[in-house]
Amino acid sequence: MAAGRARRLLGSLWLALLLGQPQPSAAAARSGPRNPLTGSVVRTFTPFYFLVEPMDILSVRGASVIMNCSAYCETPPKIEWKKDGTLLNLVSDDRRQLLPDGSLLINSVVHSKHNKPDEGYYQCVATVESLGTIVSRTAKLTVAGLPRFTSQPELSSVYKGNSAILNCEVNVDLAPFVRWEQERQPLVLDERVFKLPSGALLVGNATEADGGFYRCAIESGGTPKYSEEAELKILPDPEEPQSLVFVRQPSSLTKVTGQNVVFPCVAGGFPTPYVRWTKNGEELITEDSERFALRAGGSLLITDVTEEDVGTYTCIAENENETIEAQTELAVQVPPEFLKRPANIYAHESMDIVFECEVTGKPTPTVKWVKNGDVVIPSDYFKIVKEHNLQVLGLVKSDEGFYQCIAENDVGNAQAGAQLIILDLAPATTGPLPTAPRDVVATLVSTRFIRLTWRTPVSDPQGDNLTYSIFYTKEGINRERVENTSRPGETQVMIQNLMPETVYVFRVVAQNKHGHGESSAPLKVATQPEVQLPGPAPNIRAYAGSPTSVTVTWETPLSGNGEIQNYKLYYMEKGQDSEQDVDVAGLSYTITGLKKYTEYSFRVVAYNKHGPGVSTQDVVVRTLSDVPSAAPQNLTLEVRNSKSIMLHWQPPPAGTHSGQITGYKIRYRKVSRKSDVSESVGGTQLFQLIEGLERGTEYNFRIAAMTVNGTGPATDWVSAETFESDLDESRVPEVPSSLHVRPLVTSIVVSWTPPENQNIVVRGYAIGYGIGSPHAQTIKVDYKQRYYTIENLDPSSHYVITLKAFNNVGEGIPLYESAVTRPHSDTSEVDLFVINAPYTPVPDPSPMMPPVGVQASILSHDTIRITWADNSLPKNQKITDARYYTVRWKTNIPANTKYKTANATTLSYLVTGLKPNTLYEFSVMVTKGRRSSTWSMTAHGTTFELVPTSPPKDVTVVSKEGKPRTIIVNWQPPSEANGKITGYIIYYSTDVNAEIHDWVIEPVVGNRLTHQIQELTLDTPYYFKIQARNSKGMGPMSEAVQFRTPKAESSDKMPNDQASGSAGKGSRPVDVGPDYKPPLSGSNSPHGSPTSPLDSNMLLVIIVSVGVITIVIVVIVAVFCTRRTTSHQKKKRAACKSVNGSHKYKGNSKDVKPPDLWIHHERLELKPIDKSPDPNPIMTDTPIPRNSQDITPVDNSMDSNIHQRRNSYRGHESEDSMSTLAGRRGMRPKMMMPFDSQPPQQSVRNTPSSDTMPASSSQPCADHQDPDSSSGAYLGSAQEEDAAQSLPTAHVRPSHPLKSFAVPAVPAAGSAYDPALPSTPLLTQQAPSHPVHSVKTASIGTLGRTRPPMPVVVPSAPDVQETTRMLEDSESSYEPDELTKEMAHLEGLMKDLNAITTA
Repeated sequence: MAAGRARRLLGSLWLALLLGQPQPSAAAARSGPRNPLTGSVVRTFTPFYFLVEPMDILSVRGASVIMNCSAYCETPPKIEWKKDGTLLNLVSDDRRQLLPDGSLLINSVVHSKHNKPDEGYYQCVATVESLGTIVSRTAKLTVAGLPRFTSQPELSSVYKGNSAILNCEVNVDLAPFVRWEQERQPLVLDERVFKLPSGALLVGNATEADGGFYRCAIESGGTPKYSEEAELKILPDPEEPQSLVFVRQPSSLTKVTGQNVVFPCVAGGFPTPYVRWTKNGEELITEDSERFALRAGGSLLITDVTEEDVGTYTCIAENENETIEAQTELAVQVPPEFLKRPANIYAHESMDIVFECEVTGKPTPTVKWVKNGDVVIPSDYFKIVKEHNLQVLGLVKSDEGFYQCIAENDVGNAQAGAQLIILDLAPATTGPLPTAPRDVVATLVSTRFIRLTWRTPVSDPQGDNLTYSIFYTKEGINRERVENTSRPGETQVMIQNLMPETVYVFRVVAQNKHGHGESSAPLKVATQPEVQLPGPAPNIRAYAGSPTSVTVTWETPLSGNGEIQNYKLYYMEKGQDSEQDVDVAGLSYTITGLKKYTEYSFRVVAYNKHGPGVSTQDVVVRTLSDVPSAAPQNLTLEVRNSKSIMLHWQPPPAGTHSGQITGYKIRYRKVSRKSDVSESVGGTQLFQLIEGLERGTEYNFRIAAMTVNGTGPATDWVSAETFESDLDESRVPEVPSSLHVRPLVTSIVVSWTPPENQNIVVRGYAIGYGIGSPHAQTIKVDYKQRYYTIENLDPSSHYVITLKAFNNVGEGIPLYESAVTRPHSDTSEVDLFVINAPYTPVPDPSPMMPPVGVQASILSHDTIRITWADNSLPKNQKITDARYYTVRWKTNIPANTKYKTANATTLSYLVTGLKPNTLYEFSVMVTKGRRSSTWSMTAHGTTFELVPTSPPKDVTVVSKEGKPRTIIVNWQPPSEANGKITGYIIYYSTDVNAEIHDWVIEPVVGNRLTHQIQELTLDTPYYFKIQARNSKGMGPMSEAVQFRTPKAESSDKMPNDQASGSAGKGSRPVDVGPDYKPPLSGSNSPHGSPTSPLDSNMLLVIIVSVGVITIVIVVIVAVFCTRRTTSHQKKKRAACKSVNGSHKYKGNSKDVKPPDLWIHHERLELKPIDKSPDPNPIMTDTPIPRNSQDITPVDNSMDSNIHQRRNSYRGHESEDSMSTLAGRRGMRPKMMMPFDSQPPQQSVRNTPSSDTMPASSSQPCADHQDPDSSSGAYLGSAQEEDAAQSLPTAHVRPSHPLKSFAVPAVPAAGSAYDPALPSTPLLTQQAPSHPVHSVKTASIGTLGRTRPPMPVVVPSAPDVQETTRMLEDSESSYEPDELTKEMAHLEGLMKDLNAITTA
């Protein structure tokens, strides 16, 4: 990124330099750009490099050595030499001298055991004054030691034609100086007589001439040193064949590219062996090869070795009698090579630059940087980035010079350099320059980044064509860095990679086409503190040592920030969620007790006195394989015919394979014998047909899994019996020969005989049955079974039963029968003998015992192992018959979940595919033949938790009322939490595209669903994301939600902007002035214009008058209808008059009569009006009565009667229950009326409340009211009509509390009701965004089956399902004397209404 900024600035520099100038000629371009004002040529890069660099040299004592070096530059450079990093003083040195071309001459090399002044590493240093310094690669001078023999030739003999070897082992440094003599004459070496790199002599295809005395000599300067002489005897061919044997085998070698490799391979025997080689299993062609050749009868010579030669080499010696082999490995190392060399760079002061350097080699090279011959030490301004690149931050003039990348590994080193030139800024052209940017502020301050914003300069208010440079430095440091905006007109920038708890000084400079303008005033900002924790441990490696152990190694963190106290090694099985850890004091640890052939991930965290540091990246390694530790599962047998049985099975349980399953071994035997036969199955095949068996014979089978390491444990023996004769299974069975049924009270006993054609295979029978149809239920039974009892039937019911025989081809022709179960009163004896057919055996009525000890072992987030015991088995719990077990399981969430089942033939089963963190119940039953047990007792198990797999939902952001710099973030838990949420993390930033580590984080505990964030910048867009976590880790992040803070702090504005990501969750209030006063009813006209208080009062009087007239008409009609009540209805109503009695009216539609008028107290919720700068007297002096004394009383007897019937209240209403309305919601007498089935389609604004009034039920003959009725709004059948409407969840739609039910009048379309205001609740607020619906009212004809009265409640947190719930209550009817009491109560209510209208 810094390099990109440098290139952009460089491009603008050239544009400024060449503006208005003609295109330069090619010659001018080569000489460099010219300054358009002065005409001087800008400095160009100077060629300065090495022509020749020193190379590694091997020498001997007393010899002369020349270390070559030559450098090129237009100005002749000064050459100096370093030895082991220290400059040599060659002026006073009589043995070392500098040659004219720069090479170093060392005369008479000195070397002894205690004095080695010449051996070491040499480096050539070239310097040009006022330009810089470069250094060459490092060359090693090695001086061979004193001549010594580690082994000498010995007497040996060899058969003619075979190969012989004579030892002469010396030090590696002396090996090149070894020569051989035969009979004290120099020995001429060729392809047949060959000297090995160790110094030994190899004689191939020996002849008579090769016999004699041999010795070796070391010529390392001075008098040669000779070994002892040894005789080589050549023997004639033996009469008897001799076994092949290796006289010298090849050993593994590591070589450097370009070197030669010799693999000795000497074999002896008779007949004379022939030697050939293979590489990685493929034949190696040595004939006519340029690099591969055979020497001395069989040794392999590889010249100029490359990386492609790496591999396994096998020497094969063979004759006509036998073959022997020997293997060896070749590893190749590569000196450092440059893939990308540093490039020359032009730059300005304060810029950041990056010298790129890519190297390769084996082992991986290390890189260091040198500036003008001195090693660059990493610091805050000189950093190594991307492993090898050098980044220089905030350039200053003294940074000019030559920079060299020096790469080094065990087998060599190399260097490459580049020049840095720092240019002066081009003078500004004529024209106005920008003034200083205004109001530079830091809007985000973190530990390692700061976001700056500013306003455009006064000289250019638009600022569309301005670019900006932000200069910054640590306080007290002169090295200033620069960051540039990415596009013109941008007035913000993110400064990253800062140090924690450090004061930085920032200034901003604007630039137009004429140049840089004035600088802003310096701004000091301190980054936030950060705990000094260790960095990640480098070079973490893990390798498997055995099937159950792994060794992990690492190095000390480079940025330890204090002494490392200890390390914590974390490891976890791949695919699991439970991570384990162990404390380690050193830099390696071996973890034992791991699962075999299982992948594990490892990471290391260093600890210092501040706590844990940064974790390393995970490294994954798999333990070695072993034999399987468990047997295959669910082995089942299927008899195919008289001579074959098909086996099916499943692999061993996951985690017990201990390697890659390579096949299965099947063992089987007759039950009567103990010796068995084995048969192997390869690969992943999970079935096998065993053929060649005897007819009518019972066989035992068992199976075991195999890996490359061997065979694992086998299953228990499972038996099956072959058929007596071969039957036909090319067609379906014929119809059973007979079917008999015997009905009982709740069961039917079915018996049958098999098909008459016994030559067709029958594998079982399918029994279908049902009332009137045999297709309701189907049961399949074994082919040996001849009867079955169908249980759990209904008495006195007609059942149709069908029976079909089936095989693998399909089902045969059905046989039908019908039966009627006996009635309950039939107590006749049950016959156990159904029919005396020749194929029907005597039934065994004893049931199987259910499995016991069912246990659920949780293995992971989706797997549970079920185990059980079977008391009907022997004590060793071995299954020797054909029984099988059925496992069923389910979860209670959701409640209607169905059981899932699976069959098993062992005493355990692995249930997979479960949901995380979910409680399951399990039970088991056993089946043997036609007998089955009942289900066992249930076992329960809850799967492990898993990281959340969905983000938090419904994320909304609003500003806090009165505090525009504070916002409130709300959200809901994730849909797939997969465990208990332990916390949330809120990320926020002003840049939605920023890297996530650049976002500011706010942690929140798991039981909170809202959070406040303070001290934000005004008029700034912020982006918010939320991430949930549980005990297993972090879940995914939510989508970014945008929110812009208000423009300015003002007492007359209430910024409550809803976040853009929460559409439909709330509304945006309109900003109003301080003189605004809400209307009396708190509602607006359909067009949003406020209604005057006078209009509201007039409308209120009209509606109340209409309501009173309506009530009077209804009373008259109700009295008239009551007198026509039949005597039958009077009796029914009288039965309801008992105290606390309850009766649900049931009748035909023709008996429905218009009911009496019921008037009860209805609850109305009232809410104090929103805060306003000026108090509104209309809002505070409400005409609603403040206490019970303000209500016109009725007679005491009626009042007490009413109180007695309020059995749904929490106690009786008293004077204390009527509180004042000032500053809080009040309670008023409840009026309950029957609603029709179509409530008005209106929306009521949500008014959250913490003081909810209890529900009431006043009718003496009504069923107990649904407890949920007090918390849900009633929609009626309008729910179906409005199903397509999408309403915000903050709105509920209750029926109108004072709706007329006698006069079919339609209220005005503009009327609205807002229960949030303490005014007369006869108007509803019509949402402007929804069309106006007509209000349906109840008529006389519909009152006969009206729904019971219910209170209108606006819940504080409405739920979509709850707001649409219908209340199920019984219908009620009243006697005339009850109506009299209600009429008396109505009079009191009328006075209350008069008080409202006259206010």
